[in-house]
Amino acid sequence: MLDQDNPDISALPRKIIHIDMDCFYAAVEMRDAPELSNKPIAVGGAANKRGVISTCNYIARAFGVHSAMATGYAMKLCPDLIVVPGRMSHYQQISKSIHEIFRRYTDVIEPLSLDEAFLDVTGSEHFGGSATRIAADIRRAIASELNLTASAGVAPNKFLAKVCSDENKPDGQCVVTPDGVDDFVSTLSLKKIPGVGKVTVKRLAAEGLHTCADAQAMGEEQLVKRFGRLGRLLHKRCRGIDERPLTTQWVRKSLSVERTFAEDVAGLPEAEKILSRLFEELESRLKPHRSRGIRNQQIKLKFADFQTTTIERASDALTYSLYLALLPEIWARGNGRSIRLLGLGVGFQDESSPENHQQMNLF
Repeated sequence: MLDQDNPDISALPRKIIHIDMDCFYAAVEMRDAPELSNKPIAVGGAANKRGVISTCNYIARAFGVHSAMATGYAMKLCPDLIVVPGRMSHYQQISKSIHEIFRRYTDVIEPLSLDEAFLDVTGSEHFGGSATRIAADIRRAIASELNLTASAGVAPNKFLAKVCSDENKPDGQCVVTPDGVDDFVSTLSLKKIPGVGKVTVKRLAAEGLHTCADAQAMGEEQLVKRFGRLGRLLHKRCRGIDERPLTTQWVRKSLSVERTFAEDVAGLPEAEKILSRLFEELESRLKPHRSRGIRNQQIKLKFADFQTTTIERASDALTYSLYLALLPEIWARGNGRSIRLLGLGVGFQDESSPENHQQMNLF
């Protein structure tokens, strides 16, 4: 097994694999009910209960359906869409089996969710140390043992591996060697950099920046001057630089509760009643974390037009009165719009000492 802290390993060129299951929840449902395989299906909540799509198969995606989309709207795009309720405990068990396969090759694993993870195979003796062949064998094992498909990206760092895993989906693999990094990133669209969302893409495009080559030409000084910390990140990513190690120890940074309503809430008094019930739920969920210090309190609203807004204030102790004071302030941002979701959350104080680290349990 590998050890990231081993000096002999850390001196070697890094070999990172990103494994991403193909439409995981939907793929499990199609595997378990083969009659669904050639039909557009999605996993999510019912349309008549204001449900949201968790994921969908590639047939449904061709109609424009995607995750986080309201189920009702998804069914307008794809009238024949079959919506299946999720079976989270079932997906968790399958995810355990996937991780058991991962551990045959390395114990340096960073899980990102139930259906994707980074693996560091630097210094591995499997297949003569070939990360490409290791990734292919992992995908083969997943297919033969679980009857599911996965895509893989293989590269010298996490950023490139994650981008690569999306290049040949579904059931594909993309490899970028250290010698091929410059050619790969030169034509890479900036929107493929994790963390660069739609708003940022528009902001970059307004400056004439569309590809990594464009950002390279601008130079670090100008990127930082125009975009601050984002500019510094772009300077590195657009050159294929990412020194981050795999994170195998996790500490929860926040905790939240939220409620999506069957009917939009149009009045502040009604929202205050819901706020009270959510606060009780948040208090209950915080009990296992009573030893953690609180850094701030947050409120989130999603309006009827799906626009989302959040507000937070510093606080070292959970208080209902602060939420009650913040609610009218964030409500005013709606300019009369009703809301479909209300959420409350807290941010925890940073606890960086090793004894406060705990293994993240996705299962």
